[in-house]
Amino acid sequence: MLAQMKNDFSQGSISGNILSLALPMTAAQLVNVLYSVVDRIYLGRLPGSGHLALTGLGITIPIVSIIMGLANLCGTGGAPLCSICRGQGDEEEAEHIMGNSFTLLIALGLTATAFFMVLKRPILYLFGASDATFPYADDYMTIYLCGTLFVMVSLGMNPFISSQGFGSTGMMTVVIGAVINIILDPVLIFVLHMGVKGAALATVVAQGISALWVLRFLTGRRAILRLRRSCLRLDGRRTRRIVALGLSGFCMNMTNSLVQVVCNATLQSYGGDLYVGIMTIINSLREVFFMPVHGLANGSQPVAGYNYGAGKYSRVRESIRFSCGLTVAYAGIFWAVAMACPGLLIRIFNDEPEVIAAGIPALRIYFALFIPMSLQSAGQAVFVGLGRSKQAVFFSLLRKAVINAPLTVILPIWMGTTGVFVAESVSQLVGGLACFLTMYFTVYRPLGRVEDGAPLSARL
Repeated sequence: MLAQMKNDFSQGSISGNILSLALPMTAAQLVNVLYSVVDRIYLGRLPGSGHLALTGLGITIPIVSIIMGLANLCGTGGAPLCSICRGQGDEEEAEHIMGNSFTLLIALGLTATAFFMVLKRPILYLFGASDATFPYADDYMTIYLCGTLFVMVSLGMNPFISSQGFGSTGMMTVVIGAVINIILDPVLIFVLHMGVKGAALATVVAQGISALWVLRFLTGRRAILRLRRSCLRLDGRRTRRIVALGLSGFCMNMTNSLVQVVCNATLQSYGGDLYVGIMTIINSLREVFFMPVHGLANGSQPVAGYNYGAGKYSRVRESIRFSCGLTVAYAGIFWAVAMACPGLLIRIFNDEPEVIAAGIPALRIYFALFIPMSLQSAGQAVFVGLGRSKQAVFFSLLRKAVINAPLTVILPIWMGTTGVFVAESVSQLVGGLACFLTMYFTVYRPLGRVEDGAPLSARL
């Protein structure tokens, strides 16, 4: 009961509620990318083969993104629904949603493991591998796929911890795993001379321990909503609601994967392994610096969803103003760093002269319109937090699948490798503004015309 009162987001300051979740979730997101980014930093510095190892690892990114997308399908689909149910006082339904999300996670994880194991070789070549980089990609992917269920549980169920107000506990899920990964990486890669295989094994062990941490909390006494055996049986209505809302996060990962495949294949055709490696570095930086935006968005969703469920519409509007303003401010800081110090950022991963020379202009073009892209994250977080699945899915698809992927194929015909990076900037501008303005005119302004406590029929 004390935990329930403490985590009542309809009370207290909106900024305080959001930051109490967003700060640990942002830290968790930043630490989470260390799983892959630290691997790339170490592998990029392997004596004699660092460039090829880094490129090989970059080819596996689309598969990793797909697996993360499946986790998001359940986590970002179920957790906001739990927040809305808590705001309505229906905790029994919230627990059933969480239980159904867990069962769906396991089923999707097993299916993904089998699929990629069987079709691994043709998929990696399709995704941009060459004969020189395939062995590295194959070694990493084979071991990583053995830990798919660990990844699914740790990423997919952790949002159910944070959505209950236990932001620090959610942060510890990834902190524990990342620390273990960072410790194991140099030991397995360099001391035991396992190379790429060592990086993959370190990740699997770390994610396995994180998964155990999540399950221990959600089945323990501290949790407000517990993972119970009686709630695991799939129900068609609940599953459809979870999938419908989770499609936003899933589509975002899937479209990221699609664009990455198109980028790698196009860059391989126009620039070879060098430019595939540069894109791997740029994607690594994007993951690191976009995570605070993502963490802030995730931190605002439980607060917005809870207050929406409780009929506190003025507080929902306040949460939108606060989260959007903070998102844009952060994005502006990162944009300035990327424009001023591109070479320094690239040298974190690789200091070969040809990589630096080709990477600096590519990085500046890629991140030129990072601020509008942050607006998409802010707008999308509002759609997901309020359960507006159709809009969330549409804008996930618009920027990447409708704008970015086609331009990535078309522009290089005239611009060469530069066209790949220009395509990203154009999609950031158009997709970001379209999502944010739609959210403003269809959600934020209409909420201002609805009185607090109005019945469901008066809502959006």
